[in-house]
Amino acid sequence: MTTLTRRHALFLALGGAAALPTAAARAAANQAVLAPVIALCNGLVAVMRAGKATPFTQRYQTLAPVINGSFDLAHILQFSVGPSWSGFSAQQRAQLMAEFERYTVANYVANFNSYDGQRFDISPATRPVGADQVVKTTLIPTSGSSTRIDYVVHDEGGTWKITDVLLDGTISRVAVQRSDFRTVVRSGGATGLLSMLQQKVSQLSGGTMT
Repeated sequence: MTTLTRRHALFLALGGAAALPTAAARAAANQAVLAPVIALCNGLVAVMRAGKATPFTQRYQTLAPVINGSFDLAHILQFSVGPSWSGFSAQQRAQLMAEFERYTVANYVANFNSYDGQRFDISPATRPVGADQVVKTTLIPTSGSSTRIDYVVHDEGGTWKITDVLLDGTISRVAVQRSDFRTVVRSGGATGLLSMLQQKVSQLSGGTMT
């Protein structure tokens, strides 16, 4: 082996060694982005498997820590309420935050209440949108059409959290919610929004949560 060849081989070896941590770092970073969506999908399958035979409150307790760990609920609520949020008292904000958490969990429990072999397919490739990332998932039934559900996630203090859900990849759940919430706030303020959320929790839970 000539000196040039040895140097070239050394250069390649060092270059290859330097590339390994970069690839590993990228894989770890991507896994962190996917983590809240993976946790949510696993949690939803768990409550679907439990089904209506399991009391609503029990399914709620199963899913609540998953929802709180996967979503940035504080960010979503403040965005949904809009500028009026800054005018609410600390007590009103705390009450709304607690009820919004209950509403979000109850909504998922009520809508994912049966299991017939469905599964979630989570794409490992994410799509950047500004500082956020979009994670594509597909809910695949045993028969019939699949449903695409994308999740917008952002880095909240070093942990990736979901900030929006895009049905069919385009319809923003938070945008729809924002319209509803701001309409209620305009007419009834924080008290009106709190009352609405409490009513929705009661309806979703079939009256088992008040």
